[in-house]
Amino acid sequence: MKKLITLLFFTLLSIWVLQAQQIKVDPAFWWSGMEETELQLMIHSENIADYTPTLSTQDIKIKEVVRLSSPNYQIIYLDITNSKPEKFDILFTNGKKKITYNYELKARDPERKNIQGFSSSDVLYLIMPDRFANGDPSNDEIVMNMPYKVNREDPSARHGGDLKGISDHLDYLSDLGVTAIWLNPVLENDMEGGSYHGYATTNYYRVDPRFGTNEDYVNLIKQSHDKGMKVVMDMIFNHCGSDHPWMKDVPSSDWFNNLDKYVQTSHMKEMYFDPYASEYDKKKMTDGWFVPTMPDLNQRNRHVAKYLIQNSIWWIEYTGVDGIRQDTYPYADYDMMIDWCVAINKEYPDYNIVGEAWLNNTIGTAFWQKDSKLNNGKNTQLKSVMDFKFMGLAHTAFFEETGEWNGGLHGVWDHMTYDFVYPNINNVLRFLDNHDTDRYLKEFPSDLSGWKQGITFLLTMPGTPQIYYGTELLMNGNKSKNDGYIRMDVPGGWPGDKVNQFTRDGRDPLQNEAFDFLSTLLKWRQGNVIIAKGKMKHYVLQKGVYVFERYLGDKSVLVIMNGQSKDVEISLDRYVESIKGKTSGNDILTNKQITLNDSLKLTSKQMFILEL
Repeated sequence: MKKLITLLFFTLLSIWVLQAQQIKVDPAFWWSGMEETELQLMIHSENIADYTPTLSTQDIKIKEVVRLSSPNYQIIYLDITNSKPEKFDILFTNGKKKITYNYELKARDPERKNIQGFSSSDVLYLIMPDRFANGDPSNDEIVMNMPYKVNREDPSARHGGDLKGISDHLDYLSDLGVTAIWLNPVLENDMEGGSYHGYATTNYYRVDPRFGTNEDYVNLIKQSHDKGMKVVMDMIFNHCGSDHPWMKDVPSSDWFNNLDKYVQTSHMKEMYFDPYASEYDKKKMTDGWFVPTMPDLNQRNRHVAKYLIQNSIWWIEYTGVDGIRQDTYPYADYDMMIDWCVAINKEYPDYNIVGEAWLNNTIGTAFWQKDSKLNNGKNTQLKSVMDFKFMGLAHTAFFEETGEWNGGLHGVWDHMTYDFVYPNINNVLRFLDNHDTDRYLKEFPSDLSGWKQGITFLLTMPGTPQIYYGTELLMNGNKSKNDGYIRMDVPGGWPGDKVNQFTRDGRDPLQNEAFDFLSTLLKWRQGNVIIAKGKMKHYVLQKGVYVFERYLGDKSVLVIMNGQSKDVEISLDRYVESIKGKTSGNDILTNKQITLNDSLKLTSKQMFILEL
C-alpha cells in the first residue's frame, strides 16, 4: 500500500511538472463570431512537436496540425465556424506525458465591425512615444532580457516616454485640434540598446513594458475616443527584431529570407513597375534585409503570413484601434499584402490602412493604391498611400522665392497636376515631415511666413494631412548626424524639465503664434466637408501668386498665396470662374472681409483663405 501511495505521489508530481512546463500560445485568446472561421494557434514549448493535441470542446474542430523544423514549435489550425464564447482545454499528449492549456474564445463586441477608419476628414498627429512625454518614470528602468540605457543626453538611447505621457496630454492634442493620433510602434522591442523607435519587434502580442501594458494601450485608445480622436497603429510585416525568439529558435528554414547568408536589400522599390527589371534585382529588393538587426520575414511561408494577418486582426479586435500604418510596405511579399488587406476589409469593411511606399515620384506612389490602373492588373487593395514627393518639395518650396516658371510655389503647382494618377485622392496621406525625414524646419525660424504657407497648403489641399509632433512648437533639425535629432523630446514632458512647452507660458511668442495659427486651421478644418471631400481647381501662377479653389456643390473656399518676398498686385479677372460674381470673402486667418474687386494687393508672403 505504501509503495502504491508513493508511486501515485510521484505520478501526480510528474504530471504537475509537465503541467507547469512553460508553453506559449499565440494568440493567447480569440473571439467567436468572426468572419474568418480558421484560427491559427502557434505553440512554442520544449519538444512540443512530439505531442498530439486534442480539444475538450465539441464545437471547435482541429483542421490541421503542422510540425516545423524546430521540435519546439507546433502550429494548430482550428475550425471555429460553429464556435460560441467559451473556455476549453487543449490537451497535448505524448504517451503518459500530458500538458493542458486553457484557451478562451471571447464574445465579440458587435461594434468592432463598424469601426470607421481615418479619412480625409481627419488630421493625423504622429507621435514617437519614447520622445513625447514621460508620464510614468517607474517604467524607465524595467529589466529586460537585453541591455539598454535610459539617457536623454544620447539621441540614440531610450528617453523614457510612454503611453501615460501621451494620455496625460490628450487635452493638449484636443485643444490643438487634431482628430487622430498615429503612434510609432508600441510593441515590445527587447533589443540591445533598447530600440527606442519601435521598429524591431520582439513580441507581436505585447506592448513594450517601458511604454506600459496592453491594458494601458486599450485605455489610451478609449480615452482618445472619449475626446473625439482616433488612433492609428504602426505595424511592421517586413521584418522583426534580431532578438525575437524566432531568431533564437528558428521555427523553420524558410521562416526568414537569407538566413544563412546576409543579403542587404537594394531599396530599389521601382523594380515593381520597371519593365526591364531582372529577377535578381526583384529578389534582392524583397528578400534582402533592411538592416542587420532586422531579419527579413518570408511572407510566402503560409504560416508566417497567417500569423501576421491574425496579429493585425487581434489588435484591432482587442483595442478598437481605428487604423493601421504599415511600415516598409513594398518590402513584404506583394501577394501576401493583398491577402492581408482583403482579410482586414472582410472583418472591418470601413477600415483604412496607409502603406509606407517611399517613392519620390507620383506615378510610383499611385502604383500602390487600390484600384490603380498602373499596378499590372493585380489590385493591391491598399486604400491609402503616402505622398513623399510632396514632402520633399515642401522642405524648400514654401521658403524659397517663387520664379515665373520654376521654384517655390510653382513646384507645388506642378506637383498637383499629377494627382490625376491616383484612383482616390482623398486617401493620399500628405505631410511636411515625419520621423524618418528632416524636420520641416531645418532651424528655428526668425519669422513664420514660409512655415505658415506650408501649413496652410497642407491643410487645404486634397488628401489626408499628417503633422509630426512638435510642428506646432517649431521643432527643427536634420538627420545628417543622427535620426535622434529629428526625434527630440518635447520640453515639459519629463518631470523636472525647466521649460514646459505644453503650456502657453512655457512657449516663446513665436511658438505661441505658430500654435495659434495651426490650431485655428485645424479647428476650422474639423467637419469642413468642402476641404475634406470637395474638388479642387487651381490656376497657373500669376506674379508668383498661387490661387486655388476647393469646392463642393455651391460652397467654395478660395486660397491665395503670395510666393514672393515682395508686395504684388494681381488681376482677378482670370479667377472669375471660381469667384462667381462674389464681391468679398471672409478670411478665416484674420476673420476679416476681403474685398474682391478688379485686383488684389498682397504683401510679402501674404495668404488668404476666403470662404466665398
